[in-house]
Amino acid sequence: MMLVPPIRGQVFIFHRSENKIMKILAGQFKGQRIITKKNLPYRPTKSMVRKSIFDRLNPFNFSLVLDLFSGSGIFGFEAASRGANYVAFVEKNSKIMDLIKINSNNKTENINFSFYNGDAFKFLKSCNNFDLIFADPPYDNDYLEILINSCLSKLNRGGKFVLETSEKHSFSDNVKQIKFGESQINIWNN
Repeated sequence: MMLVPPIRGQVFIFHRSENKIMKILAGQFKGQRIITKKNLPYRPTKSMVRKSIFDRLNPFNFSLVLDLFSGSGIFGFEAASRGANYVAFVEKNSKIMDLIKINSNNKTENINFSFYNGDAFKFLKSCNNFDLIFADPPYDNDYLEILINSCLSKLNRGGKFVLETSEKHSFSDNVKQIKFGESQINIWNN
């Protein structure tokens, strides 16, 4: 909030923008903006972390992508930019999903997007398999093992599952873990 000097005894209060801009890092949509809102309940993954994840996914040969607990949708948009043909966004919060839909409007060239506004576990019970699954659930949850098993069962052969968690979680030996401060990226291969 910024106070402006009064004009004739009035005080005007200007609120800084509630929007935050993120940019797609690479691919056909490189540099395009993704609008996020500061007042929505998610924590967008930092660009340094996204770059590290996508560097580990090179060469990018994933046609069918699932972005669970989508938040800003940046993982799905990065995947679309790098060559995915189909991206499914799953987000429980309807305001967040509306923003993902708005951000998808100028990124439809040769890409099919689908949007599921609801529970990630219900979606996983009825969806088809994917080549790449991103999941960025709230850090304070007690369902990670169920989520991991559900996602691994929905991977196509040669697929990958990428899970962002807090750095205090540890999993089986068949996962690659990369720590970034309080965040940890976990990658499983199928």
